[in-house]
Amino acid sequence: MKFSSSFEGSESMKDNKINKLIICLPLLGLALVTSDAQASETTLNFHSGLAQSRPEAAHIEEFARLVEEKSGGELKINVNHAGALGLREADILRTLQRGMVDMALLYGEYYTRDAPALSAVYAQGAITEPEQHLEILPVIKELYDDGFAQWDIHTVGGVVAPVFDVGLHCKEPVNTLEDLQDKKVRVWSRHLVETFDELGIAAQVIPQNDMYMALQTGVVDCAYYLSTVAKTISLQEVTEYEAYLHPWAAAPWIFGISERALGRLNDNQRQALEEAGQEVWDITRELAVDPERESEARTEREALGITVLEPFSAEDVDTFVTAAWNNWQSLAENAGEDGLRYYETVTKALSE
Repeated sequence: MKFSSSFEGSESMKDNKINKLIICLPLLGLALVTSDAQASETTLNFHSGLAQSRPEAAHIEEFARLVEEKSGGELKINVNHAGALGLREADILRTLQRGMVDMALLYGEYYTRDAPALSAVYAQGAITEPEQHLEILPVIKELYDDGFAQWDIHTVGGVVAPVFDVGLHCKEPVNTLEDLQDKKVRVWSRHLVETFDELGIAAQVIPQNDMYMALQTGVVDCAYYLSTVAKTISLQEVTEYEAYLHPWAAAPWIFGISERALGRLNDNQRQALEEAGQEVWDITRELAVDPERESEARTEREALGITVLEPFSAEDVDTFVTAAWNNWQSLAENAGEDGLRYYETVTKALSE
């Protein structure tokens, strides 16, 4: 009897173990599936030096949303606006190359120390009609892809900047190059300083944040600036006249990912990244040229008290563009073999 009882107890214990195993197996499988899912989820840190209030920031956020959606939640982009990661723009190529950050918003003209050729891809005075910008974009994008690839950075679309009107904002009526001969002009790049210098016009680089005070105190008489957004820095308070000169050759903002970070992604994540970047590029390209937006902006500036003069003449525009191209070529030559190749590629395409 004792043996029988012991045997029955032993069998009962075995049954309990089997039942527990049966219960645990699905749970173990679920745990493994969950573990695999968690392992496949990746978050990339994205650096942007632009303030979150900038229009481009909304497009970066949309990019992040699309990546998560298209990857089925496998890939997420953590966008850090306004340089929140503490990274310097001048160092971004090195930072990405070393894998110290996964992704960044890239702007070719920022990297004159490490990659001077990138600043020679596009220059002010390159176009005289906004539509030319849309035609040349594929060429510009290809050259940026080439330049960033040399730093082990893969590009995945980006934000096509709007093509705004560029004008001269002055305290006195000015709408000819001759009128500018005795004026001091604020510009935003060395290329523009040299362009105006070739035309016998004094120009100096003054940061956007200092432009208002420079006009107010007489350091400069006129500001060469994007007319459509002039109100955002209250130029109507320190200038009274404006004349359109040419459309802005707006270099696009590029989404770049470190090859090291790219190597950690699976095929689904890579595809989501590529598709999302291209979608944002296509959307912003459609928004880039908008004559109605520019017309409404002129009307708004007049309502702010600005006298909008007749545009600079076609002859003056041709003179300015010739000087701009001359100095663009000099900039490219100083940037080395790649710089000259970029310049010749873009100018050839513009001339066709």
